[in-house]
Amino acid sequence: MWQKGIEIAVKTFKLIETFPKEDKYGICQQMTNAGVSIPSNIAEGSSRRSEKDYARFIDISLGSNFELETQLIIAEQLNKGNPNLLQELKAMLVDHQRMLTGFQQKLNSSLQ
Repeated sequence: MWQKGIEIAVKTFKLIETFPKEDKYGICQQMTNAGVSIPSNIAEGSSRRSEKDYARFIDISLGSNFELETQLIIAEQLNKGNPNLLQELKAMLVDHQRMLTGFQQKLNSSLQ
């Protein structure tokens, strides 16, 4: 899960390299923040002592995942960035959302 998050973050940086320079401080900054947040919160959560805390960080990671997906949809509709990289990243995000949701459900069920 964490490794997939790293791949998403790296691909996000590769994608924004294909954006026009004028977008550097707009949507690109938002996208890199969300992309880096995905594996960072998984890592931070894994260091927590309780599964409740871990689940909260997985929830934050999932939120960043959906945030990045939304930003990709906006970029796509504005014809920004390499369309092939954009589609690859969107597919990775959907797959990662499934992984995070499944793991989150597992953590939450152990709390009950």
